[in-house]
Amino acid sequence: MAEQLLSINGLCVNVEEKPILHGVNLNIKKGETHVLMGPNGAGKSTLGYALMGNPKYEITSGIIQFNGKDLIEQSADERAKDGIFLSFQNPLEVPGISLSNFIRNALEQRSRKRIRLWDFQKEMKKAMEVLQMDPSYADRELNVGFSGGEKKKSEILQLLMLKPSLAILDETDSGLDVDAVRTVSRGVQEYQKNRKGALLVITHSTGILESLPVDFVHVLVDGTIVASGNRSLIDEINTHGFESFMKS
Repeated sequence: MAEQLLSINGLCVNVEEKPILHGVNLNIKKGETHVLMGPNGAGKSTLGYALMGNPKYEITSGIIQFNGKDLIEQSADERAKDGIFLSFQNPLEVPGISLSNFIRNALEQRSRKRIRLWDFQKEMKKAMEVLQMDPSYADRELNVGFSGGEKKKSEILQLLMLKPSLAILDETDSGLDVDAVRTVSRGVQEYQKNRKGALLVITHSTGILESLPVDFVHVLVDGTIVASGNRSLIDEINTHGFESFMKS
């Protein structure tokens, strides 16, 4: 039986003193893929940022446990070292540090040991091939001058290299064309092969989900999970949209 990884109970979150999440409950086990869907403004990204420890997102009540430990008191840096990864809707540009150096430094911070350059470069080359990334991007400044699609590939490259225990993908398919979505999906599928890691895909569309194995789907409306089920919920949303859930 799969081991419990993340447990959220009664989570309430404010942003700038405005209540956004109202008593969210969610349990994720190792190796599972969960999808969180809902209309714009439902609070999906708020959940991702709260889990990652962004100080702008104030947890007013509730419990979050990750690998059996209380997560709320940990900083974002500590959460990352413990194996939580969040991809951003709009990845930041970081001048002065290359994509390669950024990932290698993150790996060393998480493993708390030096990583041999040759081993790192070999692993990164393999991951970039999965994503059909030009190897020259490894030496470019992180996301500087990257197109929207290239930035999303950069995020998934980090996912493949860091192999987090919990990966939260926030609207990763946002703004991507069909070919880019397929490429990003391949990268996510590669991560899913590591059955020790769990995945929370946050999205309001279903493009990236077409080729991904999905265990559970949750619908978030007005800061509350109003429905949970299997992959069939995706088909229901494709057919009827979120209107029926918003009425319930």
